[in-house]
Amino acid sequence: MDIRHRGTDAKPCRTGAVALNFPDLPESDAALATLVPRIGRLHLCQRLGMERDHEARRHRRATEVHGQEMSETIKRAIRVGLRLTGLHARGQRNARRIAVRHHVVTLSHLPRAFDGFTLLQLSDLHIDAAPGFGHALIEAVRPLAYDVCVLTGDYRARTFGPFDATLAELAALRPYLHDPVYAVLGNHDTIRLVPPMEELGYRFLLNESVAIERDGACIHLAGIEDAHYYRLEDFHRATENIPAGAVAILLSHTPAAYRHAAHAGFDVMLSGHTHGGQICLPGGRPLLTGRTPRRIVHGTWRHHAMRGYTAAGSGTSIVDARLNCPPEVTLHILRCPSSGDNA
Repeated sequence: MDIRHRGTDAKPCRTGAVALNFPDLPESDAALATLVPRIGRLHLCQRLGMERDHEARRHRRATEVHGQEMSETIKRAIRVGLRLTGLHARGQRNARRIAVRHHVVTLSHLPRAFDGFTLLQLSDLHIDAAPGFGHALIEAVRPLAYDVCVLTGDYRARTFGPFDATLAELAALRPYLHDPVYAVLGNHDTIRLVPPMEELGYRFLLNESVAIERDGACIHLAGIEDAHYYRLEDFHRATENIPAGAVAILLSHTPAAYRHAAHAGFDVMLSGHTHGGQICLPGGRPLLTGRTPRRIVHGTWRHHAMRGYTAAGSGTSIVDARLNCPPEVTLHILRCPSSGDNA
Protein backbone atom coordinates (compact mmCIF):
# COMPACT_ATOMS: atom_id res chain seq x y z
CA MET A 1 0.00 0.00 0.00
CA ASP A 2 1.41 3.36 -1.02
CA ILE A 3 0.17 6.62 0.47
CA ARG A 4 1.02 9.96 -1.07
CA HIS A 5 0.27 13.21 0.71
CA ARG A 6 -1.14 15.94 -1.44
CA GLY A 7 -1.07 19.20 0.41
CA THR A 8 -1.97 22.70 -0.69
CA ASP A 9 0.17 25.66 -1.58
CA ALA A 10 0.50 28.32 1.07
CA LYS A 11 -1.32 31.57 0.42
CA PRO A 12 0.15 34.76 1.91
CA CYS A 13 -1.78 36.61 4.59
CA ARG A 14 -3.25 39.63 2.81
CA THR A 15 -4.84 41.19 5.88
CA GLY A 16 -2.52 43.96 6.86
CA ALA A 17 -3.98 44.03 10.37
CA VAL A 18 -2.93 40.44 11.02
CA ALA A 19 0.69 39.40 10.89
CA LEU A 20 2.86 36.80 12.53
CA ASN A 21 6.58 37.38 12.61
CA PHE A 22 7.64 33.78 13.08
CA PRO A 23 11.38 34.40 13.70
CA ASP A 24 10.46 36.50 16.79
CA LEU A 25 8.08 33.92 18.28
CA PRO A 26 9.03 31.66 21.18
CA GLU A 27 10.28 28.23 20.18
CA SER A 28 6.87 26.62 20.79
CA ASP A 29 5.25 29.04 18.34
CA ALA A 30 8.10 28.84 15.85
CA ALA A 31 7.28 25.15 15.45
CA LEU A 32 3.92 26.22 14.06
CA ALA A 33 5.68 28.01 11.20
CA THR A 34 6.24 24.60 9.64
CA LEU A 35 2.48 24.44 9.02
CA VAL A 36 2.44 27.56 6.83
CA PRO A 37 3.42 25.80 3.58
CA ARG A 38 0.54 23.38 4.20
CA ILE A 39 -2.32 25.53 5.47
CA GLY A 40 -1.27 29.08 4.64
CA ARG A 41 -0.32 31.96 6.89
CA LEU A 42 -3.87 33.37 6.97
CA HIS A 43 -5.36 30.13 8.26
CA LEU A 44 -2.76 29.92 11.02
CA CYS A 45 -3.28 33.57 11.94
CA GLN A 46 -7.02 33.04 12.21
CA ARG A 47 -6.83 29.84 14.23
CA LEU A 48 -4.31 31.21 16.74
CA GLY A 49 -6.26 34.44 17.08
CA MET A 50 -9.52 32.61 17.75
CA GLU A 51 -7.81 30.40 20.30
CA ARG A 52 -6.47 33.47 22.12
CA ASP A 53 -9.97 34.95 22.15
CA HIS A 54 -11.37 31.71 23.58
CA GLU A 55 -8.69 31.57 26.28
CA ALA A 56 -9.43 35.19 27.23
CA ARG A 57 -13.15 34.50 27.53
CA ARG A 58 -12.53 31.44 29.68
CA HIS A 59 -10.22 33.49 31.91
CA ARG A 60 -12.85 36.21 32.34
CA ARG A 61 -15.50 33.63 33.19
CA ALA A 62 -13.22 32.07 35.79
CA THR A 63 -12.97 35.44 37.55
CA GLU A 64 -16.68 36.16 37.32
CA VAL A 65 -18.51 34.41 40.15
CA HIS A 66 -21.81 34.03 38.32
CA GLY A 67 -20.26 32.52 35.20
CA GLN A 68 -18.11 30.15 37.21
CA GLU A 69 -21.01 29.14 39.44
CA MET A 70 -23.25 28.46 36.43
CA SER A 71 -20.72 26.15 34.79
CA GLU A 72 -20.02 24.27 38.02
CA THR A 73 -23.73 24.11 38.85
CA ILE A 74 -24.50 22.31 35.61
CA LYS A 75 -21.73 19.78 36.14
CA ARG A 76 -22.66 19.29 39.78
CA ALA A 77 -26.33 18.82 38.89
CA ILE A 78 -25.45 16.03 36.45
CA ARG A 79 -23.22 14.27 38.95
CA VAL A 80 -25.70 14.62 41.81
CA GLY A 81 -28.54 13.42 39.60
CA LEU A 82 -26.60 10.31 38.64
CA ARG A 83 -25.67 9.58 42.25
CA LEU A 84 -29.21 10.09 43.54
CA THR A 85 -30.48 7.60 40.99
CA GLY A 86 -27.71 5.16 41.82
CA LEU A 87 -26.35 5.36 38.29
CA HIS A 88 -23.04 7.18 38.73
CA ALA A 89 -20.89 4.16 39.58
CA ARG A 90 -22.53 2.13 36.81
CA GLY A 91 -21.97 4.97 34.36
CA GLN A 92 -18.28 5.10 35.25
CA ARG A 93 -17.92 1.36 34.71
CA ASN A 94 -19.73 1.69 31.38
CA ALA A 95 -17.27 4.40 30.31
CA ARG A 96 -14.37 1.92 30.54
CA ARG A 97 -16.14 -0.85 28.57
CA ILE A 98 -15.18 0.18 25.06
CA ALA A 99 -17.07 -1.70 22.37
CA VAL A 100 -15.71 -2.57 18.93
CA ARG A 101 -18.27 -1.65 16.25
CA HIS A 102 -18.19 -2.99 12.69
CA HIS A 103 -19.58 -0.89 9.85
CA VAL A 104 -19.62 -2.28 6.32
CA VAL A 105 -19.72 0.29 3.53
CA THR A 106 -20.51 -0.94 0.03
CA LEU A 107 -19.41 1.43 -2.73
CA SER A 108 -20.38 0.78 -6.34
CA HIS A 109 -17.16 2.25 -7.76
CA LEU A 110 -14.72 0.94 -5.16
CA PRO A 111 -11.65 -0.48 -6.92
CA ARG A 112 -11.46 -4.24 -6.50
CA ALA A 113 -8.03 -3.89 -4.90
CA PHE A 114 -9.67 -2.12 -1.95
CA ASP A 115 -12.36 -4.71 -1.30
CA GLY A 116 -12.09 -5.39 2.44
CA PHE A 117 -9.96 -2.30 3.11
CA THR A 118 -10.55 -1.38 6.76
CA LEU A 119 -10.31 1.91 8.63
CA LEU A 120 -10.19 2.04 12.42
CA GLN A 121 -11.89 5.20 13.69
CA LEU A 122 -11.21 6.67 17.13
CA SER A 123 -13.10 9.78 18.15
CA ASP A 124 -13.58 12.11 21.11
CA LEU A 125 -10.88 10.54 23.26
CA HIS A 126 -10.70 13.36 25.82
CA ILE A 127 -7.82 11.16 26.79
CA ASP A 128 -6.69 13.09 29.88
CA ALA A 129 -10.16 13.38 31.40
CA ALA A 130 -10.41 10.27 33.55
CA PRO A 131 -7.96 7.93 35.28
CA GLY A 132 -7.70 4.50 33.75
CA PHE A 133 -9.26 5.48 30.44
CA GLY A 134 -6.00 5.38 28.47
CA HIS A 135 -5.36 1.80 29.54
CA ALA A 136 -8.91 0.77 28.60
CA LEU A 137 -8.47 2.31 25.15
CA ILE A 138 -5.17 0.53 24.57
CA GLU A 139 -6.75 -2.78 25.52
CA ALA A 140 -9.60 -2.13 23.07
CA VAL A 141 -7.38 -1.38 20.05
CA ARG A 142 -4.49 -3.75 20.76
CA PRO A 143 -5.95 -6.88 19.06
CA LEU A 144 -7.59 -5.16 16.08
CA ALA A 145 -6.56 -5.60 12.44
CA TYR A 146 -7.02 -2.74 9.97
CA ASP A 147 -5.27 -0.90 7.15
CA VAL A 148 -5.49 2.76 8.26
CA CYS A 149 -6.29 4.38 11.59
CA VAL A 150 -8.20 7.68 11.62
CA LEU A 151 -8.90 9.98 14.56
CA THR A 152 -11.77 12.46 14.34
CA GLY A 153 -10.85 15.02 16.98
CA ASP A 154 -11.23 16.11 20.61
CA TYR A 155 -8.06 14.72 22.14
CA ARG A 156 -8.02 16.74 25.35
CA ALA A 157 -10.64 17.15 28.07
CA ARG A 158 -10.71 20.93 28.31
CA THR A 159 -11.03 23.42 25.47
CA PHE A 160 -8.21 25.63 26.75
CA GLY A 161 -5.08 25.61 28.86
CA PRO A 162 -2.07 23.27 29.06
CA PHE A 163 -2.07 20.00 27.17
CA ASP A 164 1.02 18.17 28.47
CA ALA A 165 -1.14 15.47 30.06
CA THR A 166 -2.94 14.99 26.74
CA LEU A 167 0.33 14.49 24.88
CA ALA A 168 1.61 12.05 27.50
CA GLU A 169 -1.49 9.88 27.10
CA LEU A 170 -1.35 10.10 23.30
CA ALA A 171 2.31 9.10 23.38
CA ALA A 172 1.40 6.02 25.43
CA LEU A 173 -1.37 5.11 22.96
CA ARG A 174 0.59 5.59 19.73
CA PRO A 175 2.66 2.34 19.79
CA TYR A 176 -0.59 0.38 19.79
CA LEU A 177 -1.93 2.00 16.62
CA HIS A 178 -0.79 0.54 13.30
CA ASP A 179 0.65 2.90 10.68
CA PRO A 180 -0.52 5.02 9.05
CA VAL A 181 -2.53 7.15 11.47
CA TYR A 182 -4.42 10.25 10.26
CA ALA A 183 -6.18 12.85 12.40
CA VAL A 184 -8.27 16.01 12.29
CA LEU A 185 -8.77 18.68 14.93
CA GLY A 186 -11.90 18.97 17.07
CA ASN A 187 -13.43 21.90 18.90
CA HIS A 188 -11.58 20.93 22.12
CA ASP A 189 -8.21 20.97 20.37
CA THR A 190 -5.62 23.64 19.85
CA ILE A 191 -3.63 23.80 16.65
CA ARG A 192 -0.56 23.84 18.91
CA LEU A 193 -1.14 20.12 19.34
CA VAL A 194 -0.35 19.47 15.69
CA PRO A 195 3.49 19.66 15.66
CA PRO A 196 4.05 17.51 18.77
CA MET A 197 1.38 15.00 17.76
CA GLU A 198 2.92 14.70 14.31
CA GLU A 199 6.27 14.03 15.98
CA LEU A 200 4.54 11.12 17.71
CA GLY A 201 3.31 9.80 14.36
CA TYR A 202 -0.19 11.23 14.13
CA ARG A 203 -0.50 12.79 10.65
CA PHE A 204 -3.00 15.66 10.52
CA LEU A 205 -5.20 16.51 7.57
CA LEU A 206 -5.86 20.24 7.84
CA ASN A 207 -8.15 20.82 4.85
CA GLU A 208 -5.85 18.40 3.04
CA SER A 209 -6.07 15.00 1.37
CA VAL A 210 -3.92 11.94 0.86
CA ALA A 211 -4.02 9.40 -1.94
CA ILE A 212 -3.89 5.77 -0.84
CA GLU A 213 -2.67 3.35 -3.50
CA ARG A 214 -2.95 -0.42 -3.65
CA ASP A 215 -2.12 -2.64 -6.61
CA GLY A 216 -2.27 0.28 -9.00
CA ALA A 217 -5.68 1.50 -7.74
CA CYS A 218 -6.31 4.55 -5.62
CA ILE A 219 -8.79 5.99 -3.09
CA HIS A 220 -8.60 9.35 -1.34
CA LEU A 221 -8.81 10.35 2.31
CA ALA A 222 -9.46 14.00 3.20
CA GLY A 223 -9.82 15.88 6.45
CA ILE A 224 -11.31 19.27 7.24
CA GLU A 225 -10.63 21.67 10.08
CA ASP A 226 -13.11 21.97 12.94
CA ALA A 227 -16.49 22.98 11.51
CA HIS A 228 -18.19 23.34 14.89
CA TYR A 229 -16.52 26.12 16.89
CA TYR A 230 -13.65 27.43 14.78
CA ARG A 231 -15.48 27.09 11.45
CA LEU A 232 -12.26 26.91 9.46
CA GLU A 233 -13.31 24.01 7.24
CA ASP A 234 -12.35 24.54 3.60
CA PHE A 235 -13.84 22.03 1.19
CA HIS A 236 -12.16 23.64 -1.82
CA ARG A 237 -8.69 23.03 -0.42
CA ALA A 238 -9.61 19.60 0.92
CA THR A 239 -10.84 18.37 -2.47
CA GLU A 240 -8.65 20.15 -4.98
CA ASN A 241 -6.35 17.15 -5.45
CA ILE A 242 -9.13 14.54 -5.60
CA PRO A 243 -10.06 13.59 -9.18
CA ALA A 244 -13.71 13.57 -10.19
CA GLY A 245 -15.25 10.13 -9.81
CA ALA A 246 -12.58 8.84 -7.40
CA VAL A 247 -13.62 7.20 -4.13
CA ALA A 248 -13.28 9.88 -1.46
CA ILE A 249 -13.66 9.55 2.31
CA LEU A 250 -13.96 12.61 4.54
CA LEU A 251 -12.87 12.99 8.16
CA SER A 252 -14.74 15.74 10.00
CA HIS A 253 -14.94 16.16 13.75
CA THR A 254 -18.59 17.21 13.58
CA PRO A 255 -21.23 15.65 11.33
CA ALA A 256 -22.89 19.08 11.04
CA ALA A 257 -21.01 19.75 7.79
CA TYR A 258 -22.79 16.84 6.10
CA ARG A 259 -24.65 18.92 3.49
CA HIS A 260 -21.49 20.56 2.19
CA ALA A 261 -19.66 17.23 2.29
CA ALA A 262 -22.33 15.45 0.24
CA HIS A 263 -22.35 18.14 -2.41
CA ALA A 264 -18.55 18.19 -2.48
CA GLY A 265 -18.71 14.65 -3.87
CA PHE A 266 -17.58 12.60 -0.88
CA ASP A 267 -18.70 8.99 -0.80
CA VAL A 268 -18.26 8.51 2.94
CA MET A 269 -18.12 10.91 5.91
CA LEU A 270 -16.73 9.78 9.28
CA SER A 271 -17.42 12.04 12.27
CA GLY A 272 -17.79 12.19 16.03
CA HIS A 273 -18.38 15.15 18.37
CA THR A 274 -21.82 14.13 19.64
CA HIS A 275 -20.69 11.27 21.93
CA GLY A 276 -23.89 9.62 20.72
CA GLY A 277 -25.57 11.57 23.50
CA GLN A 278 -23.38 9.89 26.18
CA ILE A 279 -26.27 9.89 28.68
CA CYS A 280 -29.19 8.24 26.90
CA LEU A 281 -32.59 6.77 27.66
CA PRO A 282 -33.05 3.01 27.34
CA GLY A 283 -32.80 2.11 23.68
CA GLY A 284 -30.03 4.64 23.12
CA ARG A 285 -32.22 7.72 22.68
CA PRO A 286 -30.04 10.72 23.61
CA LEU A 287 -31.37 13.20 26.15
CA LEU A 288 -29.50 16.05 24.45
CA THR A 289 -28.38 16.39 20.84
CA GLY A 290 -27.34 20.05 20.72
CA ARG A 291 -27.84 21.45 17.26
CA THR A 292 -27.11 18.16 15.54
CA PRO A 293 -30.10 16.60 13.74
CA ARG A 294 -31.15 13.52 15.68
CA ARG A 295 -30.85 11.24 12.66
CA ILE A 296 -27.09 11.85 12.42
CA VAL A 297 -26.25 11.93 16.14
CA HIS A 298 -25.01 8.34 16.22
CA GLY A 299 -24.41 5.46 13.89
CA THR A 300 -25.08 5.11 10.17
CA TRP A 301 -26.97 7.63 8.10
CA ARG A 302 -27.15 8.84 4.53
CA HIS A 303 -27.51 12.18 2.78
CA HIS A 304 -28.14 11.93 -0.96
CA ALA A 305 -25.46 9.55 -2.28
CA MET A 306 -23.09 10.01 0.67
CA ARG A 307 -22.90 7.45 3.46
CA GLY A 308 -22.20 8.79 6.92
CA TYR A 309 -21.18 7.41 10.27
CA THR A 310 -21.16 9.35 13.54
CA ALA A 311 -19.15 7.56 16.21
CA ALA A 312 -20.30 7.61 19.82
CA GLY A 313 -16.68 8.26 20.72
CA SER A 314 -14.39 6.53 23.15
CA GLY A 315 -14.12 9.09 25.95
CA THR A 316 -16.43 11.19 28.09
CA SER A 317 -17.08 14.90 28.55
CA ILE A 318 -18.51 16.97 31.42
CA VAL A 319 -19.15 13.85 33.52
CA ASP A 320 -17.14 10.63 33.56
CA ALA A 321 -20.10 8.34 32.90
CA ARG A 322 -22.08 6.73 30.08
CA LEU A 323 -25.58 5.35 30.18
CA ASN A 324 -27.26 3.40 27.38
CA CYS A 325 -24.52 4.67 25.06
CA PRO A 326 -21.37 2.52 25.20
CA PRO A 327 -18.03 4.07 24.21
CA GLU A 328 -16.72 2.68 20.96
CA VAL A 329 -13.94 2.25 18.47
CA THR A 330 -15.19 1.54 14.96
CA LEU A 331 -13.93 -0.65 12.14
CA HIS A 332 -15.21 0.57 8.76
CA ILE A 333 -14.88 -2.13 6.11
CA LEU A 334 -15.07 -1.05 2.46
CA ARG A 335 -16.73 -3.53 0.10
CA CYS A 336 -17.42 -3.86 -3.60
CA PRO A 337 -21.11 -4.54 -4.44
CA SER A 338 -20.58 -8.26 -4.99
CA SER A 339 -18.97 -8.66 -1.56
CA GLY A 340 -21.81 -7.58 0.69
CA ASP A 341 -24.50 -5.04 1.46
CA ASN A 342 -24.04 -1.74 3.22
CA ALA A 343 -24.74 -2.08 6.95
